Amino acid sequence: MVWRRYALELGLAILAYAGLLILSLTLLPHLTDPAARYLMSLLPMLPGSAIAWVILRQIRRLDELQRRIQLEALGFAFALTALLTFGYGFLELAGLPRLSLFSVWPLMATLWVAGLVLANRHYAR
Repeated sequence: MVWRRYALELGLAILAYAGLLILSLTLLPHLTDPAARYLMSLLPMLPGSAIAWVILRQIRRLDELQRRIQLEALGFAFALTALLTFGYGFLELAGLPRLSLFSVWPLMATLWVAGLVLANRHYAR
């Protein structure tokens, strides 16, 4: 029941994010006022904040072992994201193309999932 509610809440927040992202990207080119452009560009962050809140609420609902697994997975993702982004930053100085900051979150999310797999394997023994 708890996981079903979490999936529903997360799904609704992601749908709201997608909808406001599409709206923002559609309207942004037509706005000329800088303040309106800034507000419109940040509009998807409202449901983005809801996504973070839903995830944090779910983590609070977990038992101690599941929290520990999440902590280890996030620590893994944080450390590897830091190493990879700093390493690539140095490679940019050597001539590789600059990457957008938009690439950091997908990297961290992917490493979070990899960290969950590793932590679950460790505690499944």
